[in-house]
Amino acid sequence: MPKGYALLTEAIHDREGMEAYKLASLAPLLEHDGKLLVVDEHVEALEGSWHGNRTVLVEFESVERAHEWYASASYQAVLPLRKAAADCQVVILSGRDQPPPS
Repeated sequence: MPKGYALLTEAIHDREGMEAYKLASLAPLLEHDGKLLVVDEHVEALEGSWHGNRTVLVEFESVERAHEWYASASYQAVLPLRKAAADCQVVILSGRDQPPPS
């Protein structure tokens, strides 16, 4: 089963609010076995434009698990903190199944 990923691009306008969100969002992330892979404020867009001033990539064991995290009551309870502090885009991505080694 391929891994699932949540990709967030954030245009932060309230740093203190985002810090409160960061602290509050850790528990829901851990409850769903999410693993922070990237938190980057210096993304280099090689083509086109990139939304926001911070990019976050979270890995889950599956796309279903990523959806469960986002829809969970614990994450939905802290989501208003992020929405108040930043304009965001969020997508869930499916990883690729790797072929077995030959």
